Amino acid sequence: MSITAFIGIGSNLGSAKKNCEQAIEHLQNTKCIRLLATSSFYTTAPIGVTEQNWFVNAVVKISTTYNPQELLDNLLSIEKEMGRKARKKWGPREIDLDILFYDQQILSTDSLKIPHPELSHRRFVLEPLNELAPDWNHPQLNKTSGQLLAELPPGQEVNRYSD
Repeated sequence: MSITAFIGIGSNLGSAKKNCEQAIEHLQNTKCIRLLATSSFYTTAPIGVTEQNWFVNAVVKISTTYNPQELLDNLLSIEKEMGRKARKKWGPREIDLDILFYDQQILSTDSLKIPHPELSHRRFVLEPLNELAPDWNHPQLNKTSGQLLAELPPGQEVNRYSD
């Protein structure tokens, strides 16, 4: 059975936009994943560790027959193939791929939490997610992505990417 999922994509090392585009290509070429839609790219101020390059972020909507752990394993494999190295939390990264939603499932294991626990607080996720799916309902908060975006406090600078 095919499931709809949303994946957050981000990079702030090297050619960040190109890294994001390459990650999307990897997703397109992964068996059991079909790319349904891609948001615009956004430049975003770093959160947490602010003394680093700005990020380029996007969200993709996919259809997959992978279960959540298999999907995560594939995302981690793409990150590794693209040269991601372990660094401090919220630090710079070559590529970051996060499962935001996996249909309406709620899951909490040591390695995976769905929906992504921070997404409702992050403009850099909600802006591109809202572009793709403004009416997507958060299964724990029972609010749409549009509502979550509207409720964010000011701050967290996010701009549509322009070449």
